[in-house]
Amino acid sequence: MSTYKLLIGLLLLFTSCRSKPDTTEAKERTHTDSTVVQQQAQFPFPTIPSTLTEPEARKSYLLTHYWEQFDFADTTLVNNRDITEQGFVNFIALLADGSTPEELARESLENWCAGFVGKDHACRVLTKTADDYLYNPNSPFYNEGLYGMYLEALLGKLPQTDAMRSAYRFKLELVRRNNVGDKATDFTYYQPDGTRRTLATTSVKNDRLLLMFYDPECESCHEVLLQMAADATLAEAVRAGKLSVLAVYTEGNDEAWRKALPDMPEGWMVGTDREAVKIGALYDLKAMPSLYLLDGSKTVLLKDAPYEYIGRNLELR
Repeated sequence: MSTYKLLIGLLLLFTSCRSKPDTTEAKERTHTDSTVVQQQAQFPFPTIPSTLTEPEARKSYLLTHYWEQFDFADTTLVNNRDITEQGFVNFIALLADGSTPEELARESLENWCAGFVGKDHACRVLTKTADDYLYNPNSPFYNEGLYGMYLEALLGKLPQTDAMRSAYRFKLELVRRNNVGDKATDFTYYQPDGTRRTLATTSVKNDRLLLMFYDPECESCHEVLLQMAADATLAEAVRAGKLSVLAVYTEGNDEAWRKALPDMPEGWMVGTDREAVKIGALYDLKAMPSLYLLDGSKTVLLKDAPYEYIGRNLELR
């Protein structure tokens, strides 16, 4: 996936002085700014009316009309990443800049989805683009909240007979689960001696539980496990009772799980769910390992976060 920079020129489309400018000068400036941006991005941005002088109003107009000049039926245009993908990156960067009202974000996403629904090629390309940028945890634009809004908008525009509705609905249900502030979904796991436990009844020290779903045969899981095992600060926190760690194996190879048990750090609780989480889609395991920080009542504090980020929030550093 290519990483694109948000075009500085895009900001000119909705940034202006708060005092009302001379009408002629404003028209010329709007035309010049719009032309410069389109030349740079090669994307058919809408022309913002010169009567809109407030930055918030200009931004609102830009986002709600963002895709109106884009021809979704033009397969050559859709396949041009410098236009389509760059345009999408700028679009989501504006939606997720922290100042865009949710209502405006939802309306903008609905307008975008309405543009490509019914146009098979554009639909395939753009839904994959949304997955790559908003749902891939390795993307610098990863944003589950915005991805959930997009899925809701898409489901609202797709015909009821569309074969992909069930797949999008399933993804939306996953995204909605175990979010920050929610009670973590309960599940059963089994310790190496066969003792049956549940997440809800798992004891937690100091009101903090680091929950990790893992597979020792997964390369990225192996790397993160090595990192965590070598972290003296984490080991001391576990030893001193500052937090508890529960590592749950989610795959079905009991032999592989038991073979790797000696490598698990001292003081951790380790178990296997016998594939209950995966089969029941109880948690979104799109990337492994998957780390959650919970409190003692199993409320989610951090969802599917990198280990380094969790460590900083635990103030272990």
